[in-house]
Amino acid sequence: MAEPADYPPFQLGKPRFEQTSFYGRFRHFLDIIDPRTLFVTEGRLKEAVQLLEDYKHGTLPPGVTDEQAIIHPDTNETIFMPFRMSGYIPFGTPIVVGLLLPNQTLASTVFWQWLNQSHNACVNYANRNASKPSPTSKFIQGYLGAVISAVSIAVGLNVLIQRANKFTPATRLLIQRFVPFPAVASANICNVVLMRHTELEEGIDVLDSNGNVVGSSRVAAKHALLETALTRVVLPMPILVLPPIIMSVLEKTSLLRARPRMLLPVQSLVCLAAFGLALPLAISLFPQMSEIETAQLEPEIAMATSSKTVVYNKGL
Repeated sequence: MAEPADYPPFQLGKPRFEQTSFYGRFRHFLDIIDPRTLFVTEGRLKEAVQLLEDYKHGTLPPGVTDEQAIIHPDTNETIFMPFRMSGYIPFGTPIVVGLLLPNQTLASTVFWQWLNQSHNACVNYANRNASKPSPTSKFIQGYLGAVISAVSIAVGLNVLIQRANKFTPATRLLIQRFVPFPAVASANICNVVLMRHTELEEGIDVLDSNGNVVGSSRVAAKHALLETALTRVVLPMPILVLPPIIMSVLEKTSLLRARPRMLLPVQSLVCLAAFGLALPLAISLFPQMSEIETAQLEPEIAMATSSKTVVYNKGL
């Protein structure tokens, strides 16, 4: 496949685009979530695995071209298609459509919130950092916390809205459409805190300019969790806020009033477009390897290096 003229040269093992700028990170993650990689054949995948092995042993053949990774970098196992980053949008969009369906019952609210958090948990687990062993109980704890918080907030807000006598039925229906956002955003924060709270106690590795580990910093861990939590709040914002606004306008058009059966397909397309825009924007907010001034860290770490800044892996 021919590459666009503005593509920089490919180097195996390194991101194609510069990660210090938002634009570079945005272009990098557009590659990562490219749904075309879902259709890579098993034979092509085996070639890619062999290519990575050749690279590790310094026997890379000439004329290598870029291939999107659909295998886990730590385990070398194939990631199940619905849980790859490239599958997040096509497999997640139907769930978003379900979350935003009007006139939700208690049962449907619980079902769609549960399904959304289950999908998120599977994506998080499939793309986890597996370089160090982590107990499965930590993921279960984060999953249960996210499901409970999402369902509780969604059901609680729906009950409050139903009991609010100040609103007209039309206004009540419009407000209900925005309930999924605070529920999902709160659940995402809960998931991050429960799954990564040990980092706040033990710290995370910080590296100097030469890539050497200087120490484990709790201050860096706090920064990493704040950045990750902010990303998880920004991500569902366009996905769960823009479609209700757009659909409230489109539903008043003569086209959709005359053809009510088109409402669901149109809403699906709107959700797909919002999802496709929001995902790369949200995960590009912060670099994967974030930088922090050494003076802000613990004294023992500041004394262990002459570098003015160190970097840490914030996670996704």
